[in-house]
Amino acid sequence: MTKWLRKSLFVMISILTFGLVTPTQLMNSVNAENLQDRDAFETTAVENSVTQKNRFFEESEFNREEFMEELMKQAEIQSYQKFGTRIKPVIENEFREIILPNIEKALAETASHFPEEDLKNLTITEQPSAGVSEKIFNIKNGKTGKDILRFHVRRDNPPKSGYWFNFHYHTYHDDFQSHHDLGTIYWAKNTPPKWMS
Repeated sequence: MTKWLRKSLFVMISILTFGLVTPTQLMNSVNAENLQDRDAFETTAVENSVTQKNRFFEESEFNREEFMEELMKQAEIQSYQKFGTRIKPVIENEFREIILPNIEKALAETASHFPEEDLKNLTITEQPSAGVSEKIFNIKNGKTGKDILRFHVRRDNPPKSGYWFNFHYHTYHDDFQSHHDLGTIYWAKNTPPKWMS
């Protein structure tokens, strides 16, 4: 749809409905038709947090491997949500090849320090931060509410080198002071768009 047609449609709907249907609601329904199967799965999956899965594990026999797989799925979904529709297509393949395996190693390393009864209390945050903020997601203890790991992505712009995304995490072991590197991905010479845009 061209921009002028979209704007005209927004104005017309706003006038006709007197605010009962917002243009955002309309665009969400229009954009829903254009989603790829994978994007639709990711959007639905965000609604099913690891916390809900944890309740399932509490009611049935806990399986460490299944729990870690679910945690990784949620980590990937949260990351793509943070990237938004403008950054994701550009860095998705490198993120999958370079960064995700390192996130998995960090989660496995941390999980190895927890007995099963404590591990099933770990949850992932449901909302990455937008704009230029670094937060992708945190892993926290659901019982205490305290963060265990914080996964971030920082925009770096070394002189004459363009923009890079530096993925790293912080851990509660040193009160979140040290950066633990997960890898970097090159963006371009131009400034990247804001997160979640």
